[in-house]
Amino acid sequence: MIINTIYLRRANKIIVNREQGAERIPKTYLAAALKNIEHLGYTFSMPLLSAVRTLPREQFKALYHQLVADLKVLVGAHVEYRPMYQDFPLQVMQEDDADLYLNAIYHYLTLELPESKMADRPPLLDTASLKVIDLGNKAEFNMMIRQLIEAKGSISETDKQNIDTAIELADLEELDEILPSEIPFKENVGFVAGSLLKHDKANVKLIGRYIKTATDVLRLAVAWSQGDVSLAEATRFRKFKRSERRLLLGLLEQCGQITEDMLRYKERWIRLGEILHPSEYRHRYKRTEEAFDILRNNKPFTTFNGSVELAFQYHNVWVLMDLLMQRPGEFARRLDHLLRVAEDPEYVVLAFGEVADQVSTPVLLQVKNHFARRNVPQELRVFFQKGNVAKAFAIPNTLPAISQAACQDIIELCEKTLIQRFSALPPLGKTYIDGRLKSYHVPFSQRSASKALHTIVRGSRVSMMEGDTLRFFSWWKEGTVDGKPTGRVDIDLSAVMYDRNWQYVEHISYTNLRSSKYRAVHSGDIVSAPQGACEFIDLHIPSIVDYGGRYIVATLHSFTTQPYCDLPECFVGWMMRKKPASGEIFEPRTVANKIDVTADTQIAIPVILDLVERTVIWTDLSLTRHPYYYNNVEGNQKGMVLMGKAMTALRKPDLYDLFMLHAQARGELVDARDQAGSVFSVDKGVTPFDIELIMSEYLV
Repeated sequence: MIINTIYLRRANKIIVNREQGAERIPKTYLAAALKNIEHLGYTFSMPLLSAVRTLPREQFKALYHQLVADLKVLVGAHVEYRPMYQDFPLQVMQEDDADLYLNAIYHYLTLELPESKMADRPPLLDTASLKVIDLGNKAEFNMMIRQLIEAKGSISETDKQNIDTAIELADLEELDEILPSEIPFKENVGFVAGSLLKHDKANVKLIGRYIKTATDVLRLAVAWSQGDVSLAEATRFRKFKRSERRLLLGLLEQCGQITEDMLRYKERWIRLGEILHPSEYRHRYKRTEEAFDILRNNKPFTTFNGSVELAFQYHNVWVLMDLLMQRPGEFARRLDHLLRVAEDPEYVVLAFGEVADQVSTPVLLQVKNHFARRNVPQELRVFFQKGNVAKAFAIPNTLPAISQAACQDIIELCEKTLIQRFSALPPLGKTYIDGRLKSYHVPFSQRSASKALHTIVRGSRVSMMEGDTLRFFSWWKEGTVDGKPTGRVDIDLSAVMYDRNWQYVEHISYTNLRSSKYRAVHSGDIVSAPQGACEFIDLHIPSIVDYGGRYIVATLHSFTTQPYCDLPECFVGWMMRKKPASGEIFEPRTVANKIDVTADTQIAIPVILDLVERTVIWTDLSLTRHPYYYNNVEGNQKGMVLMGKAMTALRKPDLYDLFMLHAQARGELVDARDQAGSVFSVDKGVTPFDIELIMSEYLV
């Protein structure tokens, strides 16, 4: 069932309803099933084994076939891999340059792959730890969905699809388990309310408890029109029925100060008003009609932000403090600017201290992290654009230094406020916190996160598994999407190498299939994919490091310029191999991660490797094609170096710091994991992959 598909990807669990009195399936069935999924890198826990054995034979078969299909998609084993050189990597390393050139020309002219015979390959000599699938239940699944809805930050498109599916399938009793009394993050309000309306499971009372502001109503209208609830992009509103118009206008009327909120998105509200026709209901919704009248006719209206900008313009610090104390979250976001214009920064700190307890936990954590590194010399400042596409912008850091004493006071103020807040939560008891969590960032915003086998927060660093060869793989397919043919699709996999100072060393791509300086090799350039196509790159880590290389930027380029969102399927991933010439070229059990590439861009940077520290830096970024160059790795060097420097220098609040604050507030730290009742680690207890749990319960 579809719930198990979601549960498996998110938590490595499935639901099995035990059958009482049913004939147990033969041990041979179970042994064969486990052997088959072992090939994919998975096995069953003992509770799951026990539950599965109670199933009738036909139910077991159905469960097994669905499970195998889901696991194959997770690791990328659901498609056929036929690289241009089928005895990769040895064939490319041994072929002479003339043959490599002639084979490429033959393929470009005919779109046929050159004939090559698959050599006998020895069995896979690498060993990989199996991932354990555990037994779950419906209550746990519903709680997982509830935690997603309760997230204190934006969630990904995949998260939204999972919530929507759960709402669609839930009966009334389960809906009560899924829906919280409050939805903290405003974008999620619009999406969840829209999902409830779409599946005819909403009423004014139910969604009215979530709608607090005019922007909440706008997001609901956007969600109902299948638009971007982050409001980063404008939406073409659908035509609403009369009853739907009354619902939106009624929700708007019940909100507080709506005019100023509506002015933030003035043009969108004017377009929405043309569809809602508020003048038809002027006597029922008087405040709403007055607000639309101000927007449409440009009547004067003093806004809070206008007053703040005017005070900044004249450096009127006392007025600024009075204004910003009315909106503590805005005070936190403007704190650095205010300290820069204030002659006496200690008064600014005192004023912020009076309202810090009203600032959200995610914002306090970011303020604390910002001022902890505020005067540390940094070459770049990095910003992530709001919206569903992961685009990062890096600019030179020209911020002047500010009082270090003020910075320290703010850090201590944030810590004190957070510890006091966390102390009201249930006690943790003896608590163990893994030092490796310093490499994992706190999940504040997952809006543009790609669907992946293991999703973590952008900028986090993951230790590489054992092995000296990292094998990248990509797969894509051309065809028809929403009735529109893609035409020929050529997706190029590349790896660009830099030294420790980010000076270019070499690249491996369709223009350079192998290196003569170290062991790095590409499987060959395929330029058409009617049945699907793949490319591989092998990187031998010791030989690259010995040559002076340190960073590898993995990139995916759409040479034929189709954005990835317009393709039937496209994904990229990597494996760690000890004996790369053994086993199949694609071995599912060795897959470290696989990422679906669906962004509305033509260049993707899924990860950056630090070969000296043997870490994978999770980037999940997109670049826009440069208009004056071919869409390949050579034409985007400047952008990749900038992103590489920015992402490797990125320092955001980390999970170690977050969990330490919780431990100080409500736990007792211990040095050994087996002594603890509460464990925070990279592989046990609460882990960096429990994103919905962290966002809902540890960012309160």
